[in-house]
Amino acid sequence: MTRSVPKKFRKNEMTSPVSLFTNDDLHLFNEGNHFHLYEKLGARRIEGGTYFSVWAPNAKEVHVVGDFNGWEKGLHPLKPIQESGIWEGFFPEVEKSDIYKYNIQSHQNGYQVEKADPFAVLCETPPKTGSIVWDLDYSWNDQNWVEKGREEHNLLNGPVSIYEMHLGSWMRKSENALLTYRELAPLLAKYLKEMEFTHVEFLPVMEHPFYGSWGYQCTGYFAPSSRYGTPQDFMFLVDTLHQNNIGVILDWVPSHFATDEFALGNFDGTHVYEHADDKQGFHPDWGSYIFNYGRNEISSFLISNALYWLDVFHIDGLRVDAVASMLYLDYSRKEGEWVPNVNGGRENLEAIGFLRKLNEQVYKSHPHTQMMAEESTDWPMVSKPTYSGGLGFGMKWDMGWMHDTLKYLENDPVHRKFHHDQLTFRMLYAYHENFILPLSHDEVVHGKGSLLSRMPGDDWQKFANVRLLFGYMFAQPGKKLLFMGGEFGQWVEWNHDQSLDWHLLEYPSHKGLQAWLKNLNRLYVNEPSLHENEFSPEGFEWIDGSDSQQCILIFMRKGISPDDKIVVALNFTPVLRVDYRVGLPCEGTWKELLNSDAGEFGGGGNGNPQSIQSEPMTWHWQPFSASLVLPPLGVIFLKYQK
Repeated sequence: MTRSVPKKFRKNEMTSPVSLFTNDDLHLFNEGNHFHLYEKLGARRIEGGTYFSVWAPNAKEVHVVGDFNGWEKGLHPLKPIQESGIWEGFFPEVEKSDIYKYNIQSHQNGYQVEKADPFAVLCETPPKTGSIVWDLDYSWNDQNWVEKGREEHNLLNGPVSIYEMHLGSWMRKSENALLTYRELAPLLAKYLKEMEFTHVEFLPVMEHPFYGSWGYQCTGYFAPSSRYGTPQDFMFLVDTLHQNNIGVILDWVPSHFATDEFALGNFDGTHVYEHADDKQGFHPDWGSYIFNYGRNEISSFLISNALYWLDVFHIDGLRVDAVASMLYLDYSRKEGEWVPNVNGGRENLEAIGFLRKLNEQVYKSHPHTQMMAEESTDWPMVSKPTYSGGLGFGMKWDMGWMHDTLKYLENDPVHRKFHHDQLTFRMLYAYHENFILPLSHDEVVHGKGSLLSRMPGDDWQKFANVRLLFGYMFAQPGKKLLFMGGEFGQWVEWNHDQSLDWHLLEYPSHKGLQAWLKNLNRLYVNEPSLHENEFSPEGFEWIDGSDSQQCILIFMRKGISPDDKIVVALNFTPVLRVDYRVGLPCEGTWKELLNSDAGEFGGGGNGNPQSIQSEPMTWHWQPFSASLVLPPLGVIFLKYQK
């Protein structure tokens, strides 16, 4: 399409020798050690106009085109900076909110393309693909959080209960319209505070053209999606959550990126961001490009992006997506479809080096944030320091626990006794990593159904099983993560095109399930024995893990103080157990703190409402014991009273 150029437009050379790059900047960038590129590259509003800079090392010409010049090349050319591969220019007439792209002519076969700015902080709302000149000015009000709250909330020995959510489908306005960041802020803060979650994790907010990718096919790594507002609007959301003592985690995707022509792929007619060989540079599962982690400039780009969200948006942690796909060269590939490393192995040495460098830089700059890995294999020492040979993450998702537990609970209770090891196996590896126990979005999509619908039995059993699942998760060592809607029992699996079914809370069973989750969060936060030693074997002790015939588990969680002890008993059958003797470590009084079968949670009211006195009778290799009522498909938490 030919676009006419208004008369006011004329060829424009740089009007002043403005440059944001020093020789040190160029050196650090090209050697892979510039970690604040967002302060240099992109469209920067400075006094008197707008400065543009873009990395296009194999370009013959680069021009800025936009609504300020009728989208015609030649009017706003950029000039190369030495041999850095960076092009720059300063133009007084370009203003905030102007839409632009880079017109790039390559040395490669005369290739010419219009590209969005990789460092744009605001993009046009999809399906439009232009970048927008913007600033990042914002007056924050979360000083108390930044100075003290973040450190207290992100401790490895502190409670971390994460509400994972998709911004566009948590709640919607009438006619199915999206809520903006600013509209979401008070609603979400109030809900999370009421439910007593400590953190929220957003599925990727970075700009993405295909809404159905949930943000995992990213094109604008530095731009919060304009579907919900401006960068300042997103800052307001984070600010509001911080003021309500809620930590904010972002899902971050350095493992692959979208192939749209306007984005990063084949950026200057050559493979700048991705590997040239499809065996290394194209992901067969997701139809996306893979970053070239061995290229120094890519290391600078990605680490700068991670720090950007922490520096500029006050984010408290990053959950790194699909780490396993980065670690293995043969990930999801058949023989002959991958390229071995220099040693002939399957390990992606360049990606490993990148991840270690990334984590080192993040924790150096922001020691009180947390880096979390979604890593689905048994790669060793994912959450151990780099100086000891680890990858340097703070925590890792326990995908094995998630799959084993759900597989076990999907069995009819009559068959569960044959699968008891699916519950007990975890404790053989539970302290190999700093684990997060996830019940994530991946478990309620693609035909899997919702957590509630996957449970066996009638409605009563389904709700009891979900309460049991949540109780088991909070009783086990490890931080907690639950995807939105699970807390009140969605019947249908997650649909990104509509709101959660909040009307279900009109029904007592759903309201009761929500109340149960709230009480679990409160118990987890308030009881040191449930969070202080989550990453230490001193925090867990089996009382009885062998009663497979009755499908019962009994174990003890222990805090740092010798007096902080909680015994957890779980009955995975719909059979009420009366006079079930449980071994206890201490003589004295024990109190039932929480019971999933309580009437307020939708249960039948079976339990131990009175204080329990332990007897000097050896049981389960413990010096004392007591006779208890174990509710059907239920879990009870007992605390020793000093």
